[in-house]
Amino acid sequence: MCRELSQIRSAAARFAAGFDAELMSFEDARRVAKEAAAIEAVASTIKSLAAARVADGATASNGSRSAAEDLARETGSSIGAARDAIDTGRRLSSQRELSVAARQGEISFQKTSLIANAAESDPSAERRLVARARHASVAELKSICAETKAAAHPDLEARRQQIHSRRYLRSWSDVEGVWHLSAAANPEDGAQVMAALAPITDEIFESARTEGRRESPDAYAFDALLQMAREAATSEPAPHLSAPASRGAAKDKAGTGNVGAGHRRRGPPGAKILVRIDYDTFLRGVPTKGETCELVGFGPIAVSAVDELLETADPFVAAILTKGQELVGVAHLGRKPNSYQQSALEWIYPSCAAEGCHTQSRLEFDHRVDWSKTHYTMFDLLDRLCSHHHDLKTRDDWALVEGRGKRPFVPPDDPRHPGRRNKRCPASSKDPPDRAA
Repeated sequence: MCRELSQIRSAAARFAAGFDAELMSFEDARRVAKEAAAIEAVASTIKSLAAARVADGATASNGSRSAAEDLARETGSSIGAARDAIDTGRRLSSQRELSVAARQGEISFQKTSLIANAAESDPSAERRLVARARHASVAELKSICAETKAAAHPDLEARRQQIHSRRYLRSWSDVEGVWHLSAAANPEDGAQVMAALAPITDEIFESARTEGRRESPDAYAFDALLQMAREAATSEPAPHLSAPASRGAAKDKAGTGNVGAGHRRRGPPGAKILVRIDYDTFLRGVPTKGETCELVGFGPIAVSAVDELLETADPFVAAILTKGQELVGVAHLGRKPNSYQQSALEWIYPSCAAEGCHTQSRLEFDHRVDWSKTHYTMFDLLDRLCSHHHDLKTRDDWALVEGRGKRPFVPPDDPRHPGRRNKRCPASSKDPPDRAA
């Protein structure tokens, strides 16, 4: 087996030595990139399975402190990546359907790792996750896997305390002198940080556009972080909790009238923290099977976190109380969605509605049927699209297939295009929104 693998490596090396992308057509180059990605996924799976075998059957060699450090040294990867490879290899031994898909290169190793982790918590979800992985982006699959793990461990309060105990913020400089920052905490904490950054990021973006500068959203986000740090250096620090409060403690604290004292506001909030929670869950304080308590764009959270956000958070918090998955369609005569419709749409579409697109910033509300033809805004006929997909729809007649939630975005000659299937204005859908779609 080792000899056969060496022969494959030698053959791949010979191919690479004579490969010249400049001699290929764009279409052939696209096919080569796809095939190479599949080969990479297969190789990563083999490495993962072999690494798990080494870790389980031998002690670390070469003076390494762990099997992960030993693998990182042998393969030239980070210790974190090596640890993930070992863990995934161990999980694949009991996840047959995922293992088959990974061995055939049908899904990337990054997706394989996400599914293996989630399926370990809920084995019944393995087939569903593998099917979704073939079409979903990494960001979308990560969200789906997070929801799967949360559903498998319903004690969100205990999970919240556990995540809080592992919170961190670290910084370092690499060999090129580039400064890095990494942080991890509960999603409701991260949501407040991102909501505070959003209005500053928007200000910087508008200023850059006025000056004719074009940079990536990530660059503007860092500039916002730096500006927020500089502003904080000249103001009094806001109060903080040493640990997540229980639901009762959060409500008691709110009753004192001192919650949020000392917090500094930037004026009208530029971002919204959107919580979706079932009405019965909110009253009971604990979700039961089939009920939802989540922070849109971040995943499931404990009910006590909702209490703290509603009572203490600086940014604007919008809570959507629902019964199961039901949302009622609302129409009005204005061109833009009203506040209720906006909050509901932000819940259904935390990212662009186009399948495979995970853009979350600067999304645009889109009328499936142009407002100039109807002169009303119906909730069931609205989507959220990023500027790229909105331009494709407006200029080139691309469209989302019929439905709700994440779904394919197709050109006008696709048989699924709603213009080909139904020439008339589509009827208002009564189906509940599908967050998993």
